[in-house]
Amino acid sequence: MRGSVIDAVRTMSIGPKYSRTYSLCKILFLYWSFNLISPIRTLPTISTSNTTETDGLIEAQNDTNIELFHWEDYSVLAAMLIISCAIGVFYGYFGEKQMTGDDFLLGGSSMGTFPMALSLAASFITAIELLGNPAEMYMAGGQFWMICLAFVLVVPVTSHLYLPVFMRLRLTSCYEYLEVRFCKSMRVYASSLYMMQMILYTAVAVYAPALALSDVTGLNTYLAVSVVYIVCIFYASQGGMKAVIMTDSFQSVVLLGSLAAVLALGAERIGGLDSVWDYARRTDRLHFFDMNPDPTVRHSFWSVVVGGTVYWISMFCANQASVQKYLSVERVSQARIALWVSAIGLVAVYSVNFTTGALLAAHYAGCDPIQAGVIHASDRLLPLYVVGELGEYRGVPGFFVAGIFAASLGTVASALNSLAAVACQDLATGLLGITLPEEKGAAIAKWVCLGCGALSFALVFAVERLGPVLQLALSFNGMAGGVSLGLFSLGMLFPWANAKGAVAGGVLGLVLVVVAGGGAQFAQVTPVRLPASVDSCPASFNMTSLSIDPTENHDEAVFWLFRVSYLWYSSLGCVATLLIGLVVSLITGVTNPADVPIDLISPPVVSFLNSLPIKLKKALRVPTRLGSERRRSSSVRPPSMADDKDTRRRRRLSELAGGVFYSDGHTLTRGHDNHALGLDSEKPPPQEYKRTSFKLDPPLSPNTSTSTC
Repeated sequence: MRGSVIDAVRTMSIGPKYSRTYSLCKILFLYWSFNLISPIRTLPTISTSNTTETDGLIEAQNDTNIELFHWEDYSVLAAMLIISCAIGVFYGYFGEKQMTGDDFLLGGSSMGTFPMALSLAASFITAIELLGNPAEMYMAGGQFWMICLAFVLVVPVTSHLYLPVFMRLRLTSCYEYLEVRFCKSMRVYASSLYMMQMILYTAVAVYAPALALSDVTGLNTYLAVSVVYIVCIFYASQGGMKAVIMTDSFQSVVLLGSLAAVLALGAERIGGLDSVWDYARRTDRLHFFDMNPDPTVRHSFWSVVVGGTVYWISMFCANQASVQKYLSVERVSQARIALWVSAIGLVAVYSVNFTTGALLAAHYAGCDPIQAGVIHASDRLLPLYVVGELGEYRGVPGFFVAGIFAASLGTVASALNSLAAVACQDLATGLLGITLPEEKGAAIAKWVCLGCGALSFALVFAVERLGPVLQLALSFNGMAGGVSLGLFSLGMLFPWANAKGAVAGGVLGLVLVVVAGGGAQFAQVTPVRLPASVDSCPASFNMTSLSIDPTENHDEAVFWLFRVSYLWYSSLGCVATLLIGLVVSLITGVTNPADVPIDLISPPVVSFLNSLPIKLKKALRVPTRLGSERRRSSSVRPPSMADDKDTRRRRRLSELAGGVFYSDGHTLTRGHDNHALGLDSEKPPPQEYKRTSFKLDPPLSPNTSTSTC
C-alpha cells in the first residue's frame, strides 16, 4: 500500500520549476498514507442473514481481527485527493495567467454553464447531509424528503427576483450592494456576519463527518480533517475559482457515484427496492404530508416546504459563495440554466440519500445498532453499514469515504474562495480603505484564501462539544442567512426602505434568531424517533433501554420560542428584518423610489409598480414611468483607457445583462436622471420630481460617497 501511494505521487508530471509544490504534495500524501493506515485495525463488525425470515438478524464479531480497509480502498481515496490537487496545480501554474482579483475570484467570468451548475450543487451538498439524511429517514421517516419541493420552488424566485440585480451590478462581493443601496455600515455588518458564519460552518461541516467515520472505520479524526483542509486550501488558493469549479465538477461525480454504488449493492443484498419500500410503508416511514401547522413540530409539511424554501432562498440569493458562482459566467441565461441543473442535482442526491435511509431501516429491522450499543449517534449508521456489510466488495468502502471527503472538499473550497472575496472587497477595501493594486489582486487573494482556510481549520478544535450536528449546522446557517436575505429583500423589493430601517432590521432580526437558536441548544428538546427493535440482537451486545414515544415531544416546560423548529429560523430572521426595517423606515422617513438607482430594484417589482394606477403611484411616490424596460444606446459609455481590466469587463457584462450601472460614467444617476427609466433625454423631467444624482466610482473606492446610517 505504501509503495502504491508513493508511485502514484511520483507519476504527477511537474517540472523542475515547481519542485517545491511537488515536494509539498509528496510529503503530504506520504504522511497521510503512513499515519492513516495504522489506526484501522479491528472493530466490532456486523453481518446480516440473507434469509427472509431473519432479515434483521445481526451477529456480533467482536473478537475477529479483520482489516476494514484494503489497498483498493486506499487507492480510490488517494486517487480522488491527488486528482483534486492536480486540478489546482494545472489552473495555478499551467492554465491562463490570473492577474487581477476578478480573474482569481470569478474565473474571469468565463466559466461554462454545466461545470458551474455542478459546482453550485456540490457546494450545497455537505458531508453532514450525506450522513444525516439517511439517518433522518431511519430515525424519523421521510417527511424531510419533501425538502426536494423547496429546491424546485427556489429556482424561479432566484432567477427572477434576485439574480438579475446581481448580474447587472457585477459586484465581486454581493455585500457591496448593501453599501450602494443603504450605507457602508450595512455592508460591513453583513459581510462580517457571513465570514463568521462560513468559517464556523466549514469547521463543523468537516469535523462532524470525520468524527462519524472515525467512530466506525477507525480513521483518525484529526488526521482526516487535516487531509481535507490541506488538500482543499492547496487547490483553492493556487487555482482560484476556475480550480474550485472544475474540482467541484469532478468531486460531484465521485459523490453521486459513491452514493449510487452503496444503494445498488445494498438493494441487491436485501432483495431489491420493493422489499425496502414495503418495510418503509409498514413502519410508517413514508409519511410526507404532516399538515400540523404548529411551528414547534420539528418536521411537518409546512416547516420543511415553506421554512425550507426560505432557507434555501437565503443560500441561493444571499450567500456570497452562490452569487460568486453566478458571476463566473457571462450571461443571465447561463446562470438560470445552472440553477435548474443544480436543483435537479440536489433532488437526485437527496432522493438517493433517503432511499438509502429506507434501506438501512429494513436492514437493521431486528437489531437497532443505536439501542444495541454498537454506535452512539445516528450519523454513524451509514458508515457502519458500508464498512460492515459492503466491506467484502474491495474498493467500495474507499469509494464511499472518497465521496464523503469530496463533499467536505466542495463545501470548504467554495467557502474559502468566497471568504477571500469578502475579505478583500468588504474588509480591506470597504472597511479599511485599502486600495488593492489590480496587477497584484490575484496574488493577494491567494494569500487571503490561505489565511481563511487556516483560521477555519483552527476552529475545528473548538467544535467538539457542539450538539446534534445536522440540526446545528442548518440552524446556524438559518440564523445568519435569514437576516442577510431580509436585508437584500428590503433593498431589492422595497424601494421605500432607508438605511436606518436596514440597520434596525438587521440587528434586531439577528438578536431574535440567536435567542431562539441559542435557547434551543441550551434547552436540548429531544426529537422523537420511530419505534425500533432489538429483539434479534445477540445477547453479547450492550443493550440500552430507551423509552420511545411515537408522538411529538413538545416538552411544555420549555419556552415556546426555544421549541420552534430549526427550519423556521431563516423565515423568522427574514420576516423580522423586513418588518422592523419597513416600520423604522416609515417612522424615520421613507426613501423616495425615484432616488433609488434602477438597477438596484428587482425587475418584477419595477414591473408591478409600473402597473399601478396613477393615483396609487402618487400616494406611494412612484414615478409615472419608473423602470421602463427600454435601454437607450446613448446611455452606454464606451470603455475608457483609464478603466482597469476588471472594470471594463464588469461594464461589458453588466450591459449584456441589460444594466446601466456602469454606463453613465462616474455619476450613477437616479430617478428621472437615469437613462434606464426610458425617458426622452431631450424632454425635461416632470416638475413634481426633484432631480437628484448618486455618485459612484465602480468598483467602489475608499473615497466613494455613500449614505450614512
